[in-house]
Amino acid sequence: MKIRPFLLSSSVAAALFLNACATNPVTGKKEVMLVSEGQELAMGQQSDPAVVAQFGLYPDDKLQKFINEKGKQMGAISHRPELTYNFRIVDSPIINAFAIPGGYVYFTRGIMAHFNNEAQFAGVLGHEIGHVTARHSAKQQTSAIIGQVGLMGAMIASPKLAQFGEQAMQGMQLLFLKFGRDDERQSDELGVQYSSKIGYDASEMADFFQTLAREQAQSGAEAIPDFLSTHPNPEDRYNTVKQLAADWKQKNGNPKLAINRDQYLRMIDGIVYGEDPKQGFVENNVFYHPELKFRFPVPQGWKYQNTPQQFQMADPAGKALQMLMLAPGNSLEEAAQNLAKQLSLQPTDSKKTTINGFPALAFVADQVQQDQQTGQQVAGVRTLTYLIQDGKTIFALIGVSAPADFPSYAPQFTSVAEAFQRLTDPDKLNRKPERVRIKTLKLRSNLAAALRSYNVPEKRLEEMAILNGMQLNEQVNAGSLIKVVEK
Repeated sequence: MKIRPFLLSSSVAAALFLNACATNPVTGKKEVMLVSEGQELAMGQQSDPAVVAQFGLYPDDKLQKFINEKGKQMGAISHRPELTYNFRIVDSPIINAFAIPGGYVYFTRGIMAHFNNEAQFAGVLGHEIGHVTARHSAKQQTSAIIGQVGLMGAMIASPKLAQFGEQAMQGMQLLFLKFGRDDERQSDELGVQYSSKIGYDASEMADFFQTLAREQAQSGAEAIPDFLSTHPNPEDRYNTVKQLAADWKQKNGNPKLAINRDQYLRMIDGIVYGEDPKQGFVENNVFYHPELKFRFPVPQGWKYQNTPQQFQMADPAGKALQMLMLAPGNSLEEAAQNLAKQLSLQPTDSKKTTINGFPALAFVADQVQQDQQTGQQVAGVRTLTYLIQDGKTIFALIGVSAPADFPSYAPQFTSVAEAFQRLTDPDKLNRKPERVRIKTLKLRSNLAAALRSYNVPEKRLEEMAILNGMQLNEQVNAGSLIKVVEK
């Protein structure tokens, strides 16, 4: 979470016209398409600021230059060369790449750290551009399949809570779209075609899928969407992509295609790995924020997600959500009014208080919705919000549950808020991120021995093997480059 005020962007508007047909740029076939190309472009232009605000951009000029060059080159040979493509590396440890309508393509620093050569990157880049050129997200809009809204919204079982999460994260509905297997296969085919056309060995994309599968298996079920969870991975996908790449080579005279392992590894030397502590981190069920200098507890067993805009945590039973964000306003009262307006809240009770020396204001409010059967106004969710002021900064800790569950969760919301306090521990304030470091091996050995020679702990050997896209017993020659992680 970075210092960004909480602002709700306007919804992406698309006027849908019935019985509209369009020619798909990839297949050349007519299909029902209720979203025009102009509307598609408008969606991307309006959603891009929300994506950037949600994650932040990763500040690395050489990586951004690389993705711009390869992206423009690939866009030019794609089925929609007339589009103005935009490419971003966002500051997130999540291993993901995604595209939104209109030619906006995003790679996280997490996925950039896990690529082991340029060809792997190019294959995934082609896959994402394929979603754009085949207008997959526009087809989803046509089918009214919005996909996953927000990051924590999918973890909340109650539709009412998910609706609240949607309001709190406007603009995010175009992220992490879950496409069907036909769309994914088509994008895999386009990824092979596009990356091969600009000179890369597309079979490397299949190898990267294996790296991701290993990473996902090691980490267990992730609360956060990653490339495999947002891109369905049939069992035969590896073999299919390998075969597609081999077929393309054969049809095009078996050209010599690049992999460029060493060039890529040297380029990502120093990239931040995992969570960046300065944006906030959880340790022993406490959320620490070194830049904003505060801390508060995370309830035992609750799932959590930290983004530049807000920190969210959810009850594992799916019945409650609590989030921290910055609230706009010059006073606690003004911030309360702004928040109530933005989230359509109707306060029922409020009080001023002090929390560990910080001026604070607490209020209970209902988010009122219209009952579709009776037409009457009913409480969709009930919230308990604590506004906490630190100088000119006002934090909002918002607890959300269904009205029937509110009495059970209100004490939990209060307990978290009342434990909000100043962070003074030097160890937490000065915590440095881990970074990927590229090492040149002096002796031939297997990967496990090579990693041990750079003081990699035993418990992290498999993690580092996955990061390198290799097996621990795999032989590595002298002079080879490998990744390790250091602070």
